[in-house]
Amino acid sequence: MAFRSIIRIVGMLVGLFSLTMLPPALISTFYEGAAGEDGGNFLAAFAVTLLIALLLWTPNRHVKKDLRVREGFLIVVLFWVTLGSVGSIPFLMSSSIEMDAASAFFESFSGLTTTGATVIEQLDTLPKSILFYRQMLQWFGGMGIIVLAVAVLPMLGIGGMQLYRAEAPGPIKDSKMTPRIAETAKALWNVYLFVTVACMLAFWLAGMSLFDAIGHSFSTVSIGGFSTYNDSIGHFDSNIINLITVVFLIISGVNYALHFSVFSSRKFSFNIYRQDPELRAFIFIQILLTTVCFAGLMGHEVYDSIETSFSQALFQAVSISTTAGFTTTSFQNWPAFFPILLLMSSFIGGCAGSTGGGMKVIRVLLLNLQGIRELKRLVHPKAVFKIKLANKALPDRVIEAIWGFFSTYALVFVLCMLALLLTGMDELSSFSATAAMLNNLGPGLGDVALHFNEVSAASKWIMILAMLFGRLEIFTLLVLFTPIFWKN
Repeated sequence: MAFRSIIRIVGMLVGLFSLTMLPPALISTFYEGAAGEDGGNFLAAFAVTLLIALLLWTPNRHVKKDLRVREGFLIVVLFWVTLGSVGSIPFLMSSSIEMDAASAFFESFSGLTTTGATVIEQLDTLPKSILFYRQMLQWFGGMGIIVLAVAVLPMLGIGGMQLYRAEAPGPIKDSKMTPRIAETAKALWNVYLFVTVACMLAFWLAGMSLFDAIGHSFSTVSIGGFSTYNDSIGHFDSNIINLITVVFLIISGVNYALHFSVFSSRKFSFNIYRQDPELRAFIFIQILLTTVCFAGLMGHEVYDSIETSFSQALFQAVSISTTAGFTTTSFQNWPAFFPILLLMSSFIGGCAGSTGGGMKVIRVLLLNLQGIRELKRLVHPKAVFKIKLANKALPDRVIEAIWGFFSTYALVFVLCMLALLLTGMDELSSFSATAAMLNNLGPGLGDVALHFNEVSAASKWIMILAMLFGRLEIFTLLVLFTPIFWKN
């Protein structure tokens, strides 16, 4: 294992991340003037982060070795752990909020992993610089800051394929949209940036201030769920803003490689969307959840009008199932079936290659096809049945990998939930908190429906680990705990 080379690369990546401390400092100067304390705190955080980067990079700057797959996994995990740690520095330094180490780390990791859970009770009173920093953390974490770094690393003489394979979400990681990995990363970020700008303009034209439009476009496109207000999207009380949020959550819940294929096609053919089986399943899930919630809200007469019932059902169904976690109402107070249904839908999440969390639609789709195949085998034991996706037969190795992922996902969920129960959290809160962290959803039920400030420090550390498992899709982190990984 080329440890010195790994440390050098992590140092460079942390150095790049230190630049994210500068925009909030400018925001502080613009809104609070030169005397704003938080602006100085962000500059101090920038200096500390840059110093950490230099300490990692300088002693190893001349060590250069080719990366293998093992090193790629280790770099990704080390980078997220390091980045989440240094990302907590502004929260620890801020004079506007008082956070202990567990809370500051929780907020930082929640932003970067696009989980969207928060320990802050009064967002409305925070300085603009802190609010902007939280939103920006989610935006960088959405597509994966590793992918951004991969676009830059070739210029520094570092191959990026191993990093991309470890970071890319979904079961099929070896396919590339363009011949070179740097071009792939740039293509993804170009699409990501385009969607972000379009979302920001839509929010702005719908009546948001420019600051709120930028901040909420960051958290919407990243499917993060952070807001600059306690009432989340409900603060704006606008059906147009609700609809814009839904549209861009669905766009970001789709595989970004699919968006790239459509944008780069000569005729801008939407047939590419129509022909994708995962996208069809994703849209079907959104329609089904919305229909069930709408019918339930109408049947229980939760709201006075059909329009309000449909608007709330549509928004919450899309927000929770895509793992964004935005709210327009206290949906946890709906009849118990519906909050649990929506929470369970977050296990499916978005499409592979999207910014959504969860297990991904493609895996659930293939698990369903595998279940159907097993039923057929019971009737015809000697027959050979192939699982096909888009009229292409899939090798059994892919199905085996997905079964392995599903079983490991369930095991990690159970272990994290038991650990939270051990800290004294009640059953509903521990179940929903584990689901919210592992699926990178954000809000839970019970004691963690609104915020996570009142949970114990031990619970927060456990949930940080669950966030990492969810963000790195279990295996990238879990493989580090296997003895064979460390053997030459």
